[in-house]
Amino acid sequence: MGNDISFPRQQARTQRFTVGAPRTFAVSSDGGRVFFLRPATATSRANGLWELNTETGVERLLADPAALLSDPEDLPAEEKARRERTRESGAGIVGYALSRDSSVASFALSGRLFVADLTEGTARELPTQGGVIDPRVDPTGQRVAYVTRGTLRVVELGTGDDYAVAVPDGEDVTFGLAEFIAAEEMSRYRGYWWEPNGTRLIAARVNNSEVRRWFIADPANPATAATEIAYPAAGTTNAEVSLHVVSLDGTFVPVLVEFDYLNDVHWSSGGAPLIVTQTRDQRTRRIYTLTPDTGAVAELVEETDPVWLEVTDGAPAWTPDGRLVRIVCEGDEYALQVGDDVVTSGLQVRRVLDVRDDSILIAASEDDPTQTHVYEVGGKTERLSTTDGVNSAIRGGRTVVLVSATLDTYGARATVGDHVIESWADTPVIRARPKMLVLGERELRGALLLPSDHVQGTKLPVLMDPYGGPHAQRVVSAQNAFLASQWLADQGFAVLVVDGRGTPGRGLKWEREIAFDFAGATLEDQVDALEAAAKIEPDLDLTRVAIRGWSYGGYLSALAVLRRPDVFHAGIAGAPVTDWRLYDTHYTERYLGHPDEKPEVYDTNSLIDDADKLSRPLMIIHGLADDNVVAAHTLRLSSALLAAGRPHTVLPLSGVTHMTPQEQVAENLLLLQVDFLKQSLA
Repeated sequence: MGNDISFPRQQARTQRFTVGAPRTFAVSSDGGRVFFLRPATATSRANGLWELNTETGVERLLADPAALLSDPEDLPAEEKARRERTRESGAGIVGYALSRDSSVASFALSGRLFVADLTEGTARELPTQGGVIDPRVDPTGQRVAYVTRGTLRVVELGTGDDYAVAVPDGEDVTFGLAEFIAAEEMSRYRGYWWEPNGTRLIAARVNNSEVRRWFIADPANPATAATEIAYPAAGTTNAEVSLHVVSLDGTFVPVLVEFDYLNDVHWSSGGAPLIVTQTRDQRTRRIYTLTPDTGAVAELVEETDPVWLEVTDGAPAWTPDGRLVRIVCEGDEYALQVGDDVVTSGLQVRRVLDVRDDSILIAASEDDPTQTHVYEVGGKTERLSTTDGVNSAIRGGRTVVLVSATLDTYGARATVGDHVIESWADTPVIRARPKMLVLGERELRGALLLPSDHVQGTKLPVLMDPYGGPHAQRVVSAQNAFLASQWLADQGFAVLVVDGRGTPGRGLKWEREIAFDFAGATLEDQVDALEAAAKIEPDLDLTRVAIRGWSYGGYLSALAVLRRPDVFHAGIAGAPVTDWRLYDTHYTERYLGHPDEKPEVYDTNSLIDDADKLSRPLMIIHGLADDNVVAAHTLRLSSALLAAGRPHTVLPLSGVTHMTPQEQVAENLLLLQVDFLKQSLA
């Protein structure tokens, strides 16, 4: 794609430059093959399943959606909802599961079940009893489980027999699916787990009958019925989740444990199944072992914290020789513990990538939270990633796939030894030139982007471009993270991106300084960073400062113009949370507590009562089909602003969810925002 296309159009068309990039890697246990997803051709958008032979370096297409489907993709409603939770915007094969020996893979296309013979390089469709969700081949490669209409079913690959193993016992009950909260906030996207020998499963039963119902309508199409969703808003009832051991012969054993939140299940040959739970206040986490024959559990570990405990990624798990692997709080660090021993120091462990007897792969940050590196922890700790940036890895046998994003290269580069897995992602028509900064007394990490043609000494209006909230970073050492910010800078702004307190990679104390204080801590950090950046770059014009953001960043942008109009002269709030009582339980109560116990905290951190303070231009953007931050947030704030006589702009997006994947919408949103900012700061 050449320079004849604008950056907003290119970014929208390529789904932020992800189309064509290799992704979703897996390595065979002997290390001889690497599997990944990538479009079948450089001009296709639908992902196929590929294999790399690590000895020969030859890449082979194993499953091509164009050859397997004769009609356009037509996803079941449940699959569309699942993809919204995972922020999945890809087409074709978006996920797959492997047998233990990597001879069989299962995947869904257009709600239909396919299996691939990875030795022969062929794929075939299996008939099913309905639209297929989350198909997973068992470890032995003999059968595939899948979910359809809330029923967990199994297909025998040898005979084609398809039978139900867990059938819902109520209208609002499902088996084998993750509930809304697990998928949206805990990164648990699955609801069943195979036994290593492939004869039983642990299945989650989800009962949504007591969860409050909300209705997402499309006002642009009044003849279309509203979509009903079960949404557990802060302070309200969550879905009831329980576990059951399900055998292929129909035996059904309830797991004898009660919990508020199910974080994860781990079933491997290293030990008894592990069940990880949290209390509702998220200050206690328990790890249980399960006896599958009886459903009895034994508490293995209880962890407590006076503020909250994070859900950990990749752990707990067993080593093959039966030692428990955990990410634990050690002083101000997230550390790796194996058995009774804490085996890392000086690192902030982000996630566990691979577990073996002799070594464990982790992703962790050291002194610089904008970088993540891959470490092998065994007899000693060795850093495997050599490039500064954001690194991750997948391992099998002696083969390690390193996936690295840097400030100097577009996208992420996947390497296996000397072999680079080719990416067909478009090359952006612009190049980001962030100046990485450490700002103020709290050493806030920031990135400053100036226009590509900026002449030193020319004053520039400032655009703050944060996310700014907990659990996510915007300031990372990766080129693609700043492309949109650079384009905005090239429209005549000095763009400043800042990660404040609550963002990951800087330890427990840093993350928890936002407890009960979204509005104070995160806004204060943006103001302090702006003032510190102006001392470094004198061309920042602090008499013309705007702020934009999406989701939490949208909340922060509206908050900024409402409470600090002396600093911020215009704001763009995309899909903002305006009343935290309308956001979900697990996220909101972790940081703000239960609204019945701390109503004053919710009042202080929400925006509705601040409507009469608005004295600056404010544009609010919201997708009317958003089922994460529902449009009621924007409508309630807009109503309060109108009642207070405060002019503002609302841009409703018909049919748009929290992701705004539609090409024209995504492109024009950027253009409209620039027009609004130039008029507001003129």
